[in-house]
Amino acid sequence: MKPLRLVPRNTKIQFIQYRLIAFALSAALVLGSIGAVFGIGLNFGIDFKGGTLIEVQTDGPADIAQMRSTLNGLGLGDVSLQEFGSDRDVLIRIQRQEGEEAEQIKAIQVVRDALPSDVEFRRTEFVGPTVGQELIEAGILAVSLALLSILVYIWFRFEWQFGVGAIVALSHDIISTLGLFALIQHEFNLATVAAVLTIAGYSINDTVVVYDRVRENLRRYKAMPLSELFTLSINETLSRTTMTSLTTLLALFAIYFFGGAVLADFALAMIWGIVVGTYSSIFIAVPLLLYTGLRRGDDDAGVDESLVPEYERTAGKGK
Repeated sequence: MKPLRLVPRNTKIQFIQYRLIAFALSAALVLGSIGAVFGIGLNFGIDFKGGTLIEVQTDGPADIAQMRSTLNGLGLGDVSLQEFGSDRDVLIRIQRQEGEEAEQIKAIQVVRDALPSDVEFRRTEFVGPTVGQELIEAGILAVSLALLSILVYIWFRFEWQFGVGAIVALSHDIISTLGLFALIQHEFNLATVAAVLTIAGYSINDTVVVYDRVRENLRRYKAMPLSELFTLSINETLSRTTMTSLTTLLALFAIYFFGGAVLADFALAMIWGIVVGTYSSIFIAVPLLLYTGLRRGDDDAGVDESLVPEYERTAGKGK
């Protein structure tokens, strides 16, 4: 049985030839995303804005859908429900109400009155705006440290030129994800921050796979022009890239449509991140190497160009 291949063997798509178009599209996407984040702003969830946490326990398996429908009709703003521990335990998050402590207590009483009498209220906590601000700062710090760690890793594993390309592509993915959430005004919470960090890991993994092939081909084809070599490297890893992205997207679409409201925003961020991460690995990370002064190692053993297959020697013609 032949293995499944989404991309035919010996593909010769001229990716590098379209790099300027890709750069222009990416620049527009990043600038638009930055404009959306600062102009429209992110719709921060309860984790960041502050609010009330209520832990309840039901006699039997909790009907999350019914409870969510009931609480959303109370006019308390953003309300989220999540099972934890067992199917009887539910964590209810209510956004911070306008006013002081009296208004927060009143909201809790409204929830108590709305839920059935057999629901046991086990814990109630207030999350103030100060805690929310600390979480925002922690989220920014987590993303920044992740980018720095990735830069150091790429620098040591490859060369600094590869690190620059990887960080630019990764920043492109993260900024565009933030821009998407600012534009559509979906809730941005701790789960979304986790999705952003996951996107960073996925995107850099995809980029490293292509970079590995680029490094191998730099040693193998010492006389091949860089634009052709990069095109060849991308095409050689294209089947793996598309297969990995497709299988991941299948799982994420299942989570988005069937995983419930709690996981929907996380899945949406991941879906967008997989798409732009795959795009940036091909059209941003590798083409940028043309402009960073990348050199072949003089001590690497080369290969006679006459031994290179014709499709490899002709792959990537044009810029």
